[in-house]
Amino acid sequence: MFKKKRDKLIIGWLSIAVVVGVGLYLFYNTRGQLSFALKLRSQRIPAFFIVGTSTTIATIIFQTMTRNHILSPSIIGLDSLFVFIQTSTIFFFGARSLLITNKPLNFILSVSVMLLVGLGLFYLFFKRYAGRIFLLLMTGVIFGTLMRHLTTFMQAMIDPNEFQSVLAQTLPSFNKIDQTLIVLAVGICTPIIAYLFKISSTLDVLHLGDDYAQNLGVPVQQLQFKLFLLISVLTAVSTALVGPMTFLGFIGANVSYQLLKTYKHAALLIGGSLITIVILLYSQLIIEHLLPFRTNVGVVIELIGGVYFLSMLLKERSQL
Repeated sequence: MFKKKRDKLIIGWLSIAVVVGVGLYLFYNTRGQLSFALKLRSQRIPAFFIVGTSTTIATIIFQTMTRNHILSPSIIGLDSLFVFIQTSTIFFFGARSLLITNKPLNFILSVSVMLLVGLGLFYLFFKRYAGRIFLLLMTGVIFGTLMRHLTTFMQAMIDPNEFQSVLAQTLPSFNKIDQTLIVLAVGICTPIIAYLFKISSTLDVLHLGDDYAQNLGVPVQQLQFKLFLLISVLTAVSTALVGPMTFLGFIGANVSYQLLKTYKHAALLIGGSLITIVILLYSQLIIEHLLPFRTNVGVVIELIGGVYFLSMLLKERSQL
């Protein structure tokens, strides 16, 4: 899996950073209430792992398929669709509707709708416009823009009291996760992630380009459709679990490229996942205990990710 000693060393240090981060998050500043703090904080640890792993793996595979390190699965509009689903549900049925108060039902509804929309887009462009991935991406951008505008329109008309419920449902946070949702997310994502690791060598071939992969015996069209389906599931689950974090997978994927400097997907998927988990653990630790004001981890990650994204764009432009 890791042919270079450097890769093994980096993976080892990242693993240590994760273990240290978990320890600090569980035991730092418990204020004499160790059992209460452990019970509360330990419930969030699985969410850090499943969200960090799912978003990063989905982003790396998406960038392999598009051969573009700037893009991420959020470009097809699933994040915007999630916010639209939550806003429209409260707008039409109210904040006390069963669709909002029942967390597992809301989770299943959100994942199902996002998955159906993703499948609809992919089916259209793999059957009617086969091979036109960038047309699919452009359609996703337009779709996401439409969802954001419709969401803004409903939020402007919604009752001010229910608007607070909209914010509670759509702002990314690890503080409001129902444990039933963790079990659902793990049950959905674990077999998908295991399968993607199993075909990592095929992903290495796909990285060479569609023509090379086809000549080497890879059924490119079928594989791409299958990968888009799995990417949609991973993105939908992580978004429905904690809310939309556009740049989270983008940061983990691109930092792993720079650290590991390899095309081997087995190493990239592990390294990128560890990087993202480290980011989540230490960001949440800083937010809860070190910052003099209250915020959520999504704001910090979006700020860091936005700056990192702009720096990559400027770097690409200077190279051109």
